[in-house]
Amino acid sequence: MKRIRFSAAYPERLRHPLHDVIVGDSPIRRAELLMWSPTADATTLLWFDSDRDETASALDALDSLVASSLVSDADGTYAFLRQDAYEFPAALLDTVAASRVIFLPPVVFRGSGDVRFEAVGATAALSEFHDDLGALADLTIERVHEFERRLAPSRLTERQRAALETAVSAGYYEVPREGTVADVAAALDCATSTAGELLRKAEAAVVERAVKSA
Repeated sequence: MKRIRFSAAYPERLRHPLHDVIVGDSPIRRAELLMWSPTADATTLLWFDSDRDETASALDALDSLVASSLVSDADGTYAFLRQDAYEFPAALLDTVAASRVIFLPPVVFRGSGDVRFEAVGATAALSEFHDDLGALADLTIERVHEFERRLAPSRLTERQRAALETAVSAGYYEVPREGTVADVAAALDCATSTAGELLRKAEAAVVERAVKSA
């Protein structure tokens, strides 16, 4: 079994309404679809890198919204939504429904216009899905590795891993240091304080894992 992280840039006609908001003039630069229901009525849990009012304003783009509940956290806002439809284009939903792979949360909608997500399956099924989705979007494979049934101790979240990868690319861990936390924040489309906290938590998790495995 393989686990692949994809990045997909959809043409405007295939973008989700919330992603249109993020790509546009909204202060929101990132939204994460954390959980979704397997039923016809779309019940979802999302996270936005924005305050409560900005998140509520973005939700106005959803014609299908039946009810919502917003909870602020230190970095942004959680949104528990109930909709009568997912509002993804039919071509995309059909491709997902016909695939023989499983999708892992989160699905990340970014201000740069791409959607990042992970899929798990047999090599042949993943290859078929790649070809089918590639007919709809500009698709990039960012990472491929074996699927692990058990999570490793002190496993990094996707945001923490992205922060570490960005910091390495920016030269933040070079000696002497070539990049800054501000460089990481700019690449991640987040506040400098948020990038700093992500790096600190990621570094703590990596050190803990190294000590436990030593």
